[in-house]
This record gives sequence, structure tokens and C-alpha cells, in this order.
Amino acid sequence: MPGKDTQTFTVEVLGSGTSMGVPVVGCDCAVCRSGDPRDKRLRTSVLVRIRGVHLLIDTSVDFRQQALRSGIKHLDAVLYTHHHVDHILGMDDLRSLNFFTGRDIPIYATRYTLENIRRVFAYVFESETVVSDIPRVIPREITHRSFRVAGVTVQPVPVLHGDLPILGFRIGKFAYCTDVSHIPEESMALLEGLEVLLLGALRRKPHPTHFSLSQAVDAARRVKARSTYLIHMSHDLGHAQTEAQLPENIRLAYDGLTLTIAE
Repeated sequence: MPGKDTQTFTVEVLGSGTSMGVPVVGCDCAVCRSGDPRDKRLRTSVLVRIRGVHLLIDTSVDFRQQALRSGIKHLDAVLYTHHHVDHILGMDDLRSLNFFTGRDIPIYATRYTLENIRRVFAYVFESETVVSDIPRVIPREITHRSFRVAGVTVQPVPVLHGDLPILGFRIGKFAYCTDVSHIPEESMALLEGLEVLLLGALRRKPHPTHFSLSQAVDAARRVKARSTYLIHMSHDLGHAQTEAQLPENIRLAYDGLTLTIAE
């Protein structure tokens, strides 16, 4: 735990579920019927609050619901891991924040991700669109090099999502790596000395584009963060049963979990 005089920041898990969420539409499995609120998983996204700066990682399909629950009033930027729909489709709901703050919101992503965001949200970037009908965003292209947002240093962490290169992000002693199936050795070096790692773990069975539970545990042991929380989970992983089988410093995240991290 951070000491009394240690400067800290918080990371709130807005959603911890895979692309279909949990419960899954049409499913009657034990996890989808569970009464444990930790088994209710919106699509994966997190909010970092650091030194008065609010950084959202991905605008999930469920962003509106997440923002209302979390009381989000403004954002200084959105960081995008990649362009898959469960990570970007909530971008339209940035409109209300534009309206109430009177500010455009910078969005940071690789060139490839920005190209796909422009394709999916073509109406946002068409000059003839009425401004009040669209989210007002400012695209900022990033690479693997660190960058600063409102004085906060963000380090991209290149990982693989199957054959697709995507990004995790490191801020201080916290890192976020979702939808990952492989962490290259050069990226492992970027994850040294972490207090908290949020790491994707889809299910127990192997998957071609995501870590399985055992693969995520193996990766977490290699990273050696003080605490690892697993995210982007399917209905294959019931919270209480799965967490009881994990090492002491590896746990399951859940919607609404807020972590306090020393800078």
C-alpha cells in the first residue's frame, strides 16, 4: 500500500468483460445466471485519474453506461489500444462531454487504428456534418514512443492480438494490456517495476488471439508486477471460483474496481 505521504493516482475498471459482455445474450450458463455482481461484466475499458488529469483507455460499446455509473464529467484524452468494435463504438457518446465542457477531446492511437476509426465513424470526419451531431475529437497519431498528455507521460507497450499489432499503455507504475496473445521481449522490458498490471485473460481454453487463463498467469509471473488483475473475461470464468484458484498476487478485476497506485 502507498505510504501516507506518497503521491498516488487511481485506475477505475469501467468494464472487465469480453466483446459479448457477461451475461451473454441468449446464454443460460451458471456464470450468466450468477447473482454475484462481479460476474456482471461490461465491455473492457478503464479510467485513469492522475494529478487532475482524466485519461480514458478505449471507448467501449458500453461507455455511456460506464460514464454514468462512474460520474465522468470530463476527459482530457482517450487512448486507443486498437480498432475492434468493442473498444471504439462508444466514441459517439463523447458528444455529451463536448457539450458540457465546451472542449474537443484528443484521441491517441496508431496510424492504422486512426484509419479504422475514421472509416467506422466517417460521419465524424466529414466536413458537411453538423457539429452538434458528432463527437468533437482531435486525432493524434502515436507510435511506440512515449508521449505526454496534459503533463502526464504515457508509454505505449506494443503487444500482439493474434496477428494484429496493438498497444498496451504504461502510466507510472501501472500498465494496461488487454486483448493480448503475445508480449514481445522488448515490451517485457517496458513492464518492469510495475505496482499494478491489468492483463487480458479470455477463458480457460486456448484462443488464437487472446491469452487463456493459464497463459495470462504465466505472463503475469514473468512481468512480476506487485499485483496483477485479469480483465476482458468471458462467461467461462466465474469470479469467485476462478479467483480461488489463482496465486495470491493475481486476481480477477471486476466492473467498478478502483485501484490506488503510488506514482
